This record gives sequence, structure tokens and C-alpha cells, in this order.
Amino acid sequence: MNKALAEFIGTFTLVLFGCGAAVIAGADIGLTGISFAFGLALIGMAYGIGPVSGCHINPAVSLGMVAAGRMSFAEAVPYMVAQVAGAVAAAAVLAAIATGKADYSIAENGLGQNGWGAGYLGEYSMAAAFIFEVVATFLFMVVILGATGSTAPAAIAGLAIGLTLVVIHLVGINVTGVSVNPARSIGPAIFAGAGAVSQLWLFLVAPTLGAIAAGLVFKAGLLSPEAD
Repeated sequence: MNKALAEFIGTFTLVLFGCGAAVIAGADIGLTGISFAFGLALIGMAYGIGPVSGCHINPAVSLGMVAAGRMSFAEAVPYMVAQVAGAVAAAAVLAAIATGKADYSIAENGLGQNGWGAGYLGEYSMAAAFIFEVVATFLFMVVILGATGSTAPAAIAGLAIGLTLVVIHLVGINVTGVSVNPARSIGPAIFAGAGAVSQLWLFLVAPTLGAIAAGLVFKAGLLSPEAD
């Protein structure tokens, strides 16, 4: 229960402050500010709940850990349930706050949901969105597994992982809004409407494939210093 609660709180924080930066402050802070909001939220939670659960706050990361042999699938299930629940709860809170502004509507302004194609940010194609999400999540998972390995300096793991998430957002916000995290995508999509829900499959499949691929690379010892 402690681990599940930690994952709920961590994912809630990531979605509330990351998507909240886009919805509430995006016009003032721009893409750079939004990118740092996601990364700094992750850094804070890495040190806040990392000692309890490892701070996955992302179902793709939990599945990547399973693929790498660092946890069992049975252990990952309550993590993933808590992560999705935290993301949905955060999206509900964000919607309640945002709709308190007279000229805001979810239909017009969105809720930080992910997407692609005509009418969405840079209007990139589905293929471009899929490639970005797979590759970005793969690289993100490589950093996570490397930074949390037995030979890595544990004190700076959260900083390395959080800053990587910043860089991913700096590059990818215009492509997909950046998921690399199925829970982060599920929460806002539920409230954003049919369009966001219809595109949700990509943000479940692509990050999962990228994270599992990275996990298998580490499982095979291809990037493991212990194998030398």
C-alpha cells in the first residue's frame, strides 16, 4: 500500500503541475516553461517518493523495469493501477481549477492532452508521433535504468532523469505534447473528449514498446557495466 500510494501521489503531482503549466500558465511561460514544469515535478517526486517506490510514476517505466528484470509483473500491476488513478485524479482537479476561469472551456482550450495531426500544435503525422514516442521513451528508459543501476551514484539519479524529461519535452511538445507515459495521457484524455480518446491508443502502445525495448537491452547486459 505504501508503494501504491507513493505512485498515486507522484503521478498526481506530475500531471497536475505538468499539464497545469500548459493549461493555466502556458501563454506566460511558453514551451520551455512547460518542459521544465514536467521535469521539475519529476525531480521533486524522485526525492520525495523515490525511497518508497522508486518513483516510476509511469506505467511504461514499470513495464520497462519488468523487462529489465528489476521487478515482477505482479509487483508492477499495483504500480500501474495507482499511476493511472493518480493521473485521472490530477486531471479532474486541474479541470475543476481551470473551469473556474470565465473564458476557459476544455473543448476550446484543452486539458494538456496528447495528440497529433490537423489542429494539434505542430500538426505532425501519426507516423511522426509514433516514432517520436517510441524513441523518446526508449532513451528516457535508458537514462532511468542507467541512473538507478547498482554502480550509478544514487544521489543524482532523480536530477538526471528529470532533466532528461525536460529535454524530451523541449523537442517533442510540438509533435505530440509529449507522453512517454500512458498514465499522463489517460488522465487528460478522459476529460478532453472523444478526439483525445480516439488517439489515446498511440500513447499507450508507443511508450510501452520503447520502455520494454530499453528494458530488454539492459536485461541482455548490452548496457550493463556489471557485464564487463
